[in-house]
Amino acid sequence: MPAVLILILLGTGIAIGFISGLLGIGGGIIMTPVQYWIYTSQGISPDLAIVISFATSLAVIFPTAASGVIQHHRHGSINWKAASFMGIFTAFGSFIGAGIATRLPGEVLRISFGILTLIIAIRMLTVKISDTEYPIRENRWLWLAVALPIGLITGILGIGGGVLVVPVLVLVLRFRMANAAATSLGMMLFTSIGGIIGYVFNGFQATGLPEYTIGYIYWPAWIALSATSIIMAQAGAIVAHKLQGKYLNYIFIALLLVISLDMLGFFSWLTSRF
Repeated sequence: MPAVLILILLGTGIAIGFISGLLGIGGGIIMTPVQYWIYTSQGISPDLAIVISFATSLAVIFPTAASGVIQHHRHGSINWKAASFMGIFTAFGSFIGAGIATRLPGEVLRISFGILTLIIAIRMLTVKISDTEYPIRENRWLWLAVALPIGLITGILGIGGGVLVVPVLVLVLRFRMANAAATSLGMMLFTSIGGIIGYVFNGFQATGLPEYTIGYIYWPAWIALSATSIIMAQAGAIVAHKLQGKYLNYIFIALLLVISLDMLGFFSWLTSRF
């Protein structure tokens, strides 16, 4: 891989690490488009490039989330009861989703990714976020009902699930934004493992993969992304405890809007018009 592409991955790792610790998301919504562009520019087919991007993103999410969890745990912000219970079922759903993803056209996955993040951004924009603490909903059947589909979507789209988990924790289970971000990272430790196993298992029989892959996971990219993201996740988690929930929400929404428009091809269309 050319040095310039390695530098791009290192820089992406810095961004996703900080955002992961700050907002409780895995960073797949950033890693996926960057990797997709890199792999297709290296001659890998779009259908294969998108799956490699998803798989490698999930592999990066595990150590990045673990780094952020350490800092959030020190502040006592993680609801481990919810994180572990829901995380087990999101991991199961993620494993199944990874198998489905390897059988879908790349274009379908890319557009689905963009539509989903756009819907979530619009929904988060219409909700008033408060730092007032309310009793969370501790109905385990409700936890199960939201965890399984989140895991399934996570595995299919190669994301840690934070872009889905954080809104669900805030809107459905009544978590404060800061606690939702922290608990989301705790869940990712489980979710990412399920997806990783799924992509490795389904990738063993795949053809046309580049060198240095295990299943669909491309290890040179994993090393470059993880090297910087693990460190920056600590910094993001520290900053998260210094910001009010409403500001975290605004940052979260802005990020979702930019990524969704990019994956739906809006910026490419805009560039072609001028």
